[in-house]
Amino acid sequence: MKKLKELYEFLIEKVEKGKINYAIPKRWMPDDYEGNIRLKGRTFVVNPYEYFSKIIEKILNNADENNDYSKPLSFITKEKTTQWLKKSIIYSAHVRMTSAYQHDINSAYFKPDDDLGYRESGTFLKMIALLPYLKQYNVDTIYLLPITQSSNKFKKGEVGSPYAVKSFHHVENDYHDPLLTRFTPDEEFSAFVEAAHMLGMRIILDFIPRTASRDNNLILEHPDWFYWIDIKELSSYKPPKIENLDFEQPSIENLPILYSNADVKKHLKKFRWAPNITNPEKWENFVKANKNNPDFLEEIVKEFKIITVPGFSDWINDPQPTWDDVTFLRLYLSHPKEAEKYLENPEKQPPYVLYDVVKSSKFPGTQKNEKLWDMISNIMPYFQKNFGIDGARLDMGHALPKELEHRIISNAKNYDPSFAIIAEELAMDNHKKAKLSGYDAILGNTWWAEPRHKESWFIKTVRDIMPNLELPSFATSETPDSPRAVTRDGKELFSKLSAVVNTFMPNGITVINSGSEIFEKQPMNLGLDFEKPEEARYKYLKPTDPFYGKLAFFDYYALHWDVDKHMVRLLTVLGKIKKEYIDLITNISNYRYIEHMDKVFSIFYWNGNNGLLIPVNLNFDKAISFGVDLGYHTWRGNHRISLLLENYRKCDFKWDEGAWLNVNLNPGEAKIYLVE
Repeated sequence: MKKLKELYEFLIEKVEKGKINYAIPKRWMPDDYEGNIRLKGRTFVVNPYEYFSKIIEKILNNADENNDYSKPLSFITKEKTTQWLKKSIIYSAHVRMTSAYQHDINSAYFKPDDDLGYRESGTFLKMIALLPYLKQYNVDTIYLLPITQSSNKFKKGEVGSPYAVKSFHHVENDYHDPLLTRFTPDEEFSAFVEAAHMLGMRIILDFIPRTASRDNNLILEHPDWFYWIDIKELSSYKPPKIENLDFEQPSIENLPILYSNADVKKHLKKFRWAPNITNPEKWENFVKANKNNPDFLEEIVKEFKIITVPGFSDWINDPQPTWDDVTFLRLYLSHPKEAEKYLENPEKQPPYVLYDVVKSSKFPGTQKNEKLWDMISNIMPYFQKNFGIDGARLDMGHALPKELEHRIISNAKNYDPSFAIIAEELAMDNHKKAKLSGYDAILGNTWWAEPRHKESWFIKTVRDIMPNLELPSFATSETPDSPRAVTRDGKELFSKLSAVVNTFMPNGITVINSGSEIFEKQPMNLGLDFEKPEEARYKYLKPTDPFYGKLAFFDYYALHWDVDKHMVRLLTVLGKIKKEYIDLITNISNYRYIEHMDKVFSIFYWNGNNGLLIPVNLNFDKAISFGVDLGYHTWRGNHRISLLLENYRKCDFKWDEGAWLNVNLNPGEAKIYLVE
């Protein structure tokens, strides 16, 4: 409780000087808050120093002084496996968005930093204040989008993407809260992890080992770890179009076509050697003069007439444009082995980016960039040892060389055997491959399948796909990259129904995407499952909304916390039920799928003595009535049946005798019955 206690003591000293002028939404206010409050419309107005100190005090009182909460939670619980992950309820958060709010009640607009000196954009201090709010859902794991320092170069909106990593070993400066004048972002993140651990919550981070921002700090020390082009070629730089090939991955068979293409030949001529190779002495002097210059990339352009290249997809003829804010790390110091025979002069060809180079898992070079590999494979252990994190999602791990992927996973596991690593694997068929690679779970595609309930994908997922996975998958109807669940067919009903199913999904890890609980409509990014991405950003909010057209990945954004419609009560009840019956529903041998009629089914867990029955109506336009012969499924005649959930509220027990259950479901409704 090192850093958290320091934060608490600092805030306590400031309480008397603080003013009651800091607005927070109702959702952020704990029921047992004992500080001073004023009401202003829908918001609570507090003294920020008192507010944060009161919340931290409660968390500290929950802690055991004999435990070191700065270490992974498994060091306290003595766990040696990742079984905890399968039992988790995960809240997926983007710090800059999730903990953002307009604190200045007299201002007409949200500002990242307001006129009162408060940071309205998200911070780790405010994430600490959100922990009691998340605890009501029985969230026991928080998955954070990248928190490492990001770049504002080549940004796609008001602020840089969290995936454009400028420093792999430091926390984003913007996540510092100005209230904490003498603390660093790294220290505030440490305090956040400690607070989460005190409440029994684990922290999972997002790691990006394949790309970096185009002005990544490593450039000054290792420019040869990056790819460079002549600055004159930047305006025309794009993935070469291959007319004789389809939309496909690079392969041994299509490499001859790829490298004989005229556009590819022109593409290769754009590349240049790293500046420390072309002029070592000049580069050495440049580094001395620019080691503290945040804009060193512009100086490189001026001095050497070269620039790092934008990234692009490893799919040939992918219609998406270049990824202008990120560049690929040079994992091999040699060209791909299979490509060398097609190059006119391999020794004179500068390092280049092409589809096969990007797909280094299938097209490795002969000379590994050992120092880079060592750095990449020790990023996770750095955050484990310095911050005590409990897990990670590995971005595009399957596209890395197998040996590097293995190093990354094994280094993390060697420090903490219970450290959970999630594969960015969207194809369910690859669950076995991910398991063999050492992962503990996959992202999966429930976010894609569940909205396609009219095409039977929802049912196929629950009936055929999820029960047969060898690794658990995220169970969620939306991700930070996809459309919001509430904007899909069925709207609020679909959001609620999928929340119920994803709580009890076989082999599913329940995931709540930040904002889904309050029916946030605006997508965070436009990466997955958008037919017309650019139209989608202007589709869901009114032009008068201050966040109209903005995306949380690239813009300052605050969730619409002050709403009347939400599913907070539903998620609270679901969290309690899951916690109470966690052993029943995580044992896949207890699972049964019961089909009643078209678009109507039940999830049933039964261990021989008791069970949970979750009937689901995927018809969003009509009510359904049917009977369930529980005796047929349990081999027993008499049961006590209690209705735990109806109309998304917990009900008093209603006992029925016998093996036959009559079920009435409203449009898009799911109920939960306890069967004993």
